Amino acid sequence: MAQQHLTDTRFEELDLPQPLLAALQEAGFTHCTPIQAEALPLALMGKDVAGQAQTGTGKTAAFALAILKQLLEHPRPEGSDPRQPRAYVLAPTRELAIQIHNDIVQLASHTDLRIAVAYGGAGYEQQREKIAAGTDILIGTPGRLIDYFKQRVYSLKQIEVVVLDEADRMFDLGFIKDIRYLLRRMPPSEQRLNMLFSATLSYRVMELAYEHMNNPTMVQVEPERVTADRVRQVVYYTANEEKIPLLLGLLRTLQPPRSIVFVNTKRAADRVWGYLEGNGFKAATLSGDVPQKKRIALLRKFQEGELPILVATDVAARGLHIPEVSHVFNYDLPQDAEDYVHRIGRTARAGASGDAISFACEDYAYSLPEIEAYIGQKIPSQPVDPELLVEPRPPVRPKRSRRPGGDRRGGHRSAGGGTGGGRRGGARAGGRRGGGGGRRG
Repeated sequence: MAQQHLTDTRFEELDLPQPLLAALQEAGFTHCTPIQAEALPLALMGKDVAGQAQTGTGKTAAFALAILKQLLEHPRPEGSDPRQPRAYVLAPTRELAIQIHNDIVQLASHTDLRIAVAYGGAGYEQQREKIAAGTDILIGTPGRLIDYFKQRVYSLKQIEVVVLDEADRMFDLGFIKDIRYLLRRMPPSEQRLNMLFSATLSYRVMELAYEHMNNPTMVQVEPERVTADRVRQVVYYTANEEKIPLLLGLLRTLQPPRSIVFVNTKRAADRVWGYLEGNGFKAATLSGDVPQKKRIALLRKFQEGELPILVATDVAARGLHIPEVSHVFNYDLPQDAEDYVHRIGRTARAGASGDAISFACEDYAYSLPEIEAYIGQKIPSQPVDPELLVEPRPPVRPKRSRRPGGDRRGGHRSAGGGTGGGRRGGARAGGRRGGGGGRRG
């Protein structure tokens, strides 16, 4: 792994308890990333932090270590209910909630702290039983957390630390009323350690921070660089009918070991997957309607290298740390400039380099000027070389399987008046299908 993304600040120089230093050493983490070096000293002193950093820069470890230190060094007050959570982490999607849970479990491996995760789409009774049995740190998506809270499975009265991760995505998915509903039922902000992390600190995110945090310090790591430094970007101006032949030609020429192909709709995902499979490329689709167990299995295969290509809607564009993604293909240019940044942020993570290849086709080329204005640079273009255009073999038809209807209780009546709280997309992070919510997927 490249080391350019690390600072000179060593974890052992920070005021961290020995169990956390032991876990960091076991995981091979010695030096802080920039966001960790900036945010951790503040949070470890008990100061609220609103942090902005590029994706893949270690935000999770920054807030996880601050949570763990707080709970280790400040025992529960005498007479308090030992079953109730003391730290609360809110994430916009189930994938991110699972990832945060896994990271905190790793960092807490030398402690006795209990950690639970709640998300829609799977494991309703198992998650409920684990939380009811008692937990110190509760992580989850807003919908499932509100569901259990309204059933009085747990209380918010003993919360000492609150983290909002990917706060801008919370807005995108329509969760802000749900977030405010939860925050207003906790102890006052001055009695908590509050941390907010986001890829962008927009006006609406900072308004939320100042409303529900205690005079937070704003930490921005390289905010002037919207896109990752080590992502090589290129755009091809293509006709609609050239997109499949060009994608196949690039995959055969470049032979990327691990790549994500982003599309804007589930229908496009099925079409691209069919042509990939029909032309000798092993691939899978990840979109909002993929059942949770299958989604987790696909991501594991992709992360472990068993699956070289993932065709995804924007449900996969945020929050997932998948190492060694060499190429991102924007088969469809996103209709939101921020989504472009988050998509290409799936590559060039943790100091590595990567390639982002976009197709500006007849349907979505109009998004390109907005994207270039947002990232502050013109994306280099390449002509479509006829030699790259592959004559595709017929596509494979996707197998349609009926979605199991088992997790009907995963939904809730949103604190804001709607069901599930996810106003854009098929699988709502708080709704019956859990925390997946892709805006167009």
